[in-house]
Amino acid sequence: MKKAFTMAEVLITLGIIGVVVAMTLPAMIHKYDITATETRLKKFYSIFNQALLQSSVKNGPYESWQYWNHDITDEDGNKVNQQEENKNSFDIYLAPYLKVYKIEKLKYSSGEFAGDEFYMYYLADGSAFSFARHENRDLSFYPRNPEKCLDRQAKGESTLGVCSFSFSFYPMNSSGGWRYHYKKGLEPFLYNWDGNDDDLYNDSTYGCGQAGSYCTAIIQRNGWKVPKNYPRRISY
Repeated sequence: MKKAFTMAEVLITLGIIGVVVAMTLPAMIHKYDITATETRLKKFYSIFNQALLQSSVKNGPYESWQYWNHDITDEDGNKVNQQEENKNSFDIYLAPYLKVYKIEKLKYSSGEFAGDEFYMYYLADGSAFSFARHENRDLSFYPRNPEKCLDRQAKGESTLGVCSFSFSFYPMNSSGGWRYHYKKGLEPFLYNWDGNDDDLYNDSTYGCGQAGSYCTAIIQRNGWKVPKNYPRRISY
């Protein structure tokens, strides 16, 4: 007599496997999202700062660069979109040293800047970054799926520290809120930080548990690892 599984036994086994997969797959995806975020944040920080150092050999110390496009307001007091000026600065000071494989002009789809154009700079590993609309000292970095993250932003979701991460490059100002960026290259956004670790989480304006701008700094200060008490759920 040949021994074999009955159809019912096979179906039960497949059902059990399906339940196990359904229970473990979200955790596996989340773990991958965290690992990819850690790896690509660290890599972006490294390659951007390497590009800055290489550029400084040709163009002199950062503080002497004609790189920055500061806030400009129109006659109604609204901040002017400076994406073209930002791209010109990028082309002169960074493009020769930073391997960007694609630059795409996009539009804000919602909010007060709806319809305004901006540039997205894509890297070979699937990550991307963009400069702030009205100046170029602040950058948003997207470790994975930047288009999906932008869609979530368009729907009004809070994406900082979730699928986008804040950096700043502003080395010439030692006073006020910029003291943690003075004479440095690209660093996680720390504008107005008072040096209190708790405020990286709880500051009402920039804290990771609030608006999300300080989330990048929390990960960097933990050795580019997402800490167990990280207050947001990273997802793409």
